[in-house]
Amino acid sequence: MLSAAKVVPSLAVTDVARARHFYEDKLGLEPLKEGTGADHVMYRCGGDTRLYIFHREAVKPEATVAVFQVADIESEVADLKSRGVRFEEIEKFGLKMVNSILTTGPVKSAWFKDTEGNLLSLVQAG
Repeated sequence: MLSAAKVVPSLAVTDVARARHFYEDKLGLEPLKEGTGADHVMYRCGGDTRLYIFHREAVKPEATVAVFQVADIESEVADLKSRGVRFEEIEKFGLKMVNSILTTGPVKSAWFKDTEGNLLSLVQAG
């Protein structure tokens, strides 16, 4: 049943205008007209996927809430840093990050937070 259904990450934000600035100006996402209102925004992402943000007094999640799969993580991290995105320095499995990127076998990962404290990730699978 659900194995063929698309999944849209849904993130709670306390300030939609502030979050929109981050997602549109920092991450370069494009809002969909049909999915946008005063208290919510739907963004078009790659591969016909979507990301939905909505107003709510957010509960601060401690785990990653959305992952962007990328082909070249080094260039994506560099581009986002040039736009003012600050990456988290997370150490896992006794490994150290290099230039904000953690490499575990063939997988490379990087984490950053949006304006509301939601933890987002970039992942490049080897």
